[in-house]
Amino acid sequence: MSTMQKFNLNRLAGPVLIIMILMMMILPLPAILLDMFFTFNIALSLIVLLVALYTQKPLEFSAFPTVLLLTTLLRLSLNVASTRVILLEGHTGGDAAGKVIEAFGHFLVGGNYAIGILVFIILVVINFTVVTKGAGRIAEVSARFTLDAMPGKQMAIDADLNAGLIGEEEARKRRTTISQEAEFFGSMDGASKFVRGDAVAGIIIMLLNVGGGLFVGMLQHDLSFADSAKTYTLLTIGDGLVAQIPALIISTAAGIVVTRVDTNEDISTQLIGQLFRRGQVLYITAVLLALFGVIPNMPHVAFLSFAALAAGLGYMLDQRQEQAQQAAQAAEQAAPAPAAAPEVSWADVQPVDMIGLEVGYRLISLVDRNQDGELLKRIRGIRKKMAQDVGFLVPAVHIRDNLELKPNVYRLALKGVDVAEGEAYANQYLAINPGRVLGPLPGNETRDPAFGLPAVWIEASRRDEAQALGYTVVDASTVIGTHLSSIIQANAAELLGREEVQQLVDHVAKEFPKLVEELVPKVIPIGVLHRVLQALLREDVSIRDMRSIIETLAEWVPRTQDVEELTAQVRIALARSIVQQAYSGFGYKEQDALPVLALDPNLETLLLQATQTRGGEGAGFEPGLAENLLQQTSELVQQREQQGQPSVLMVPGPLRNILSRFLRRSIPQLKILAHAEIPDNKAIQVVAVIGGRS
Repeated sequence: MSTMQKFNLNRLAGPVLIIMILMMMILPLPAILLDMFFTFNIALSLIVLLVALYTQKPLEFSAFPTVLLLTTLLRLSLNVASTRVILLEGHTGGDAAGKVIEAFGHFLVGGNYAIGILVFIILVVINFTVVTKGAGRIAEVSARFTLDAMPGKQMAIDADLNAGLIGEEEARKRRTTISQEAEFFGSMDGASKFVRGDAVAGIIIMLLNVGGGLFVGMLQHDLSFADSAKTYTLLTIGDGLVAQIPALIISTAAGIVVTRVDTNEDISTQLIGQLFRRGQVLYITAVLLALFGVIPNMPHVAFLSFAALAAGLGYMLDQRQEQAQQAAQAAEQAAPAPAAAPEVSWADVQPVDMIGLEVGYRLISLVDRNQDGELLKRIRGIRKKMAQDVGFLVPAVHIRDNLELKPNVYRLALKGVDVAEGEAYANQYLAINPGRVLGPLPGNETRDPAFGLPAVWIEASRRDEAQALGYTVVDASTVIGTHLSSIIQANAAELLGREEVQQLVDHVAKEFPKLVEELVPKVIPIGVLHRVLQALLREDVSIRDMRSIIETLAEWVPRTQDVEELTAQVRIALARSIVQQAYSGFGYKEQDALPVLALDPNLETLLLQATQTRGGEGAGFEPGLAENLLQQTSELVQQREQQGQPSVLMVPGPLRNILSRFLRRSIPQLKILAHAEIPDNKAIQVVAVIGGRS
């Protein structure tokens, strides 16, 4: 096989077109080649228009700004080439510059150069003032809104990625799409200026051709003023029209592309589906046209014909809708009758679902497999993300519709008990206020069910506006999925039952068979392992490192059966993981000192004495001391949150469990670590001290 790579002919298109454009500006072209190139220009403009019509999203025609530039240069180069031929050979007759220019100069304007000038100016005004100016303005506004909305869209992508709803590849793809949208509309805004310059150049070229034609015809070829004016003006008008008509087509295509709204339909399907959806609209149109048609001196045939056509279309639409309804009723009636109810048996005693999701009837589309429900994909992503982060496979979510719920309400249940409820709208978006928005939005005000942030349900058409104002915009399936994820995360310990622990042990045994075979359940009873794992999950500690957990328990179970003591020893073994989890997302490097909160030494001594006098249970501090401790800690944690810093309280080992149960109930974002849980190679920095009585 030859060492030379196979040459890709597709890559020749761009260079050949550029070279052709430059050569037309420099080299004289015969009339036959001008006809070919003018025909090619018209064909190219029609191709661009049809591609724009069948484009479903603007980015599908991302090459359009470059196409706009190249077609503009092509028209100008043709103007230069035709001007050269007109001035050199115009005295020989109307076909001196080719048959295409002659046809446009004689057939389209009837050989009347005055009419030709007016038609040419009208085309230039329509192209420049109406189509191009409007498309350029839309592109400018779209580019501005797209750039303003980029931070909100990036936040939404990061939120989906962190929640496990999308993978890294999908997140990268979405970020690329956002960047391409901004670049596309920005390029379209700039490319529209080429069309404006093309219109101005067309007028100047026309004036130069007419003036130059009079000069050349009268002085060089001894033609009369009338003959020179007629010959050269008609050729110039034909040249201008043959260039401006493709320019108008290209400008129309640009307007269609930048005015498209992202859908899965081309413009023909959109127009027919939305204009001719309701027969009532066509009936009213028919009545109004008929009224115009009976007015004296009006063209009765035209108005009454279109009135009849509109009424006929409306009747056809009504008949089609009625047939669809009858078919649906017939299918419902043809459904088999329900069989006789069987006898009651133990099969009627259904087990309680570990995780349940009930939805109102307007949310069924989100969980319907036949409609490719988006929420089903998100729930699978949530379970996968939880398995990777927490360390065990969360039970499947049992989904059912509940007609007793309000249409847009959903309900979450754990072990058959309702734990949360929310409201979502399938065809709307939730705009969440992260605290720094530029203005309000019209819509149904509410709160984000997962985090309690102020939010508003908005129509889909206001999505870009909301993102431009700084809102985080998510769809209904993301709202429900995020709420479900937060509920599962908060109740992970409750979802880990004996069955799940046994499955987890079996899974670990595949990778470490000897470890599990020798220790579980011979040394470590399943019940003890279950309670230790639940204790870890209650404080958001991942149980992925089952090898370290089992080895630590194997060492300590022969000494004690106390679950709190065993959990404390396991936490020490998982110290690196716990510290990394507590400081993840705050930008701390391996060599950085860890900022921690600490107790005042006097308060620490007082609390240790209180726990010792109560047998280590710590059942209730003195009320004033407890209230002061809770208040100071809450204020410090709030300050740390506002500064974007982690809140980690370091305490002696005997106090960790007691303070964790007491403080985390009111301050769940606070992490409480024992001194022994800080790895030896980690330096710490006490950034604040919690005192005693105020």
